[in-house]
Amino acid sequence: MLAFLSDMSLTVAIGLFVALSAVIGVVGTRLAHVVDDLADRTGLGEAIAGAVLMGMATSLSGIVLSVSAALRDQPELAMSNALGGIAVQTLFLTAADVAHRRANLEHAAASIGNLMQGTLLLCLLSLLLIGRFSPEITFWQVHPITPLLFIGYVYGLYLVRQAQDNPMWRPSRTRETRVDEPDEQALQRSLTSLWLMFVLLAAILGFSGWMLERSATVIAQETGLSQAAVGVLLTSVATSLPELVTTVAAVKRGALTLAVAGIIGGNAFDTLFAAASDIAYRGGSIYHVVPDSVSLWIALSLLMTGVLIMGLVRREEQGPGRIGFESVAIIGCYVAGVVMILISGGKD
Repeated sequence: MLAFLSDMSLTVAIGLFVALSAVIGVVGTRLAHVVDDLADRTGLGEAIAGAVLMGMATSLSGIVLSVSAALRDQPELAMSNALGGIAVQTLFLTAADVAHRRANLEHAAASIGNLMQGTLLLCLLSLLLIGRFSPEITFWQVHPITPLLFIGYVYGLYLVRQAQDNPMWRPSRTRETRVDEPDEQALQRSLTSLWLMFVLLAAILGFSGWMLERSATVIAQETGLSQAAVGVLLTSVATSLPELVTTVAAVKRGALTLAVAGIIGGNAFDTLFAAASDIAYRGGSIYHVVPDSVSLWIALSLLMTGVLIMGLVRREEQGPGRIGFESVAIIGCYVAGVVMILISGGKD
């Protein structure tokens, strides 16, 4: 099988890429239902379940792809996949905003948990920038910023849970605010079966990510596109499909806090793609070998996340079928980033 993956033609690689993207989309839809039920059944709540369970599970295909690329000495693909995924997943919130036709999604899903997670994401993205511009010092080929990313993520989740349990701030309740309340039907489901289904779906996503890395490598080699362009424009979108389908599915189920938390929490987890890739990459600090066209997406993700947090605080209440200022700004940021990477790094 490994020989087939190494020697596949461009046509086969594109076909495999499309097929795996479809698998990721279908599995991601089912995963949203399972995580929503687990949030109620375990008592974790939608914000924590969305950040930890859905965020990690939907990110498995992406982290496997990034680590696999780093192991195969393709740091540019590894980092562009990770950073492009954060940006495109934030973009996917605009699709969820459109899907929630009653009011602006950021208005309806405002919560202390989502605000805390958004702030955590800003901190983790800032650590990535510090790693990029700090001295190129490594210990056992690992940059010091890498363990700080893991520590910051775990401690950040602890602070998010504390803020939810003992909030010092609460969003104003309006007629459009959707409160996270357990679903009676979910409480009747077997916890064991839910966990087994969750593990199975997560494993499928992880295997799909490993296969996607192989097809993406062939596409980059055969088309002449740079690894940065393939990572940002192709693999990051494909491996982020679970976030799109789970977010829209969660909105359709009325689990608005889960929808937003899944994206923000998933993005916070996705910063660990870079940390895991740095460990896997044996050529030194991975932060220092990627071009500026890849680092650009850290800055864009910071900007998009900041705009999203402003939307959660501002809570603009648009009418049915209209999206808020934050969705318009996020779309503009992403389109600008795509244009810049095509201009600066579309070809090797």
